Amino acid sequence: MASFDSQRWSLKGRTALVTGGTKGIGFAVVEELAGLGATVHMCARNGELLHERIQEWKSKGFEVSGSVCDLTSKDQREELIRTVSSVFYGKLNILVSFISLPLLELRRTKIKMGFDFAINDAQFFSSLKSYTCIK
Repeated sequence: MASFDSQRWSLKGRTALVTGGTKGIGFAVVEELAGLGATVHMCARNGELLHERIQEWKSKGFEVSGSVCDLTSKDQREELIRTVSSVFYGKLNILVSFISLPLLELRRTKIKMGFDFAINDAQFFSSLKSYTCIK
C-alpha cells in the first residue's frame, strides 16, 4: 500500500472502477488506489469474496464499494455501468480492467466464446456507454 504523504501522489476526490479486484494484481490495485485516497468501486463474480474484501478495506478506512458481476454477461456489464454511474454521480476518473476467463477449463466450443468475448465484447469499456461516465 502507498505510504506517500505527498499531494503529488494523492488520488483524493478521484473515482476508480476495478474489475476483478478480489485477488492477485486486481486486489493490489484496489488497495493501492484506495490507499492513495481514491474512492473505488470493484466488481467480481464471487459475491462472498467480494463482500469479505470490501469489509477488509473498510476496516482500513478505505472508501470501497462493489458489485457482483460476471463480465461475460452483456446484461451484467450494462448493469455495472449503471451502478458505477450512480455510485460516482456520473464521474469515473480511473478504469482498471482485470478480466480472467478460465480458458483452459472450457470446452472447445466455449473457448471460441471466450475469445469472442475478449476480442469483441471487451470493447464495451471503450463504448459510449462507459465513456459517458468517464470524466
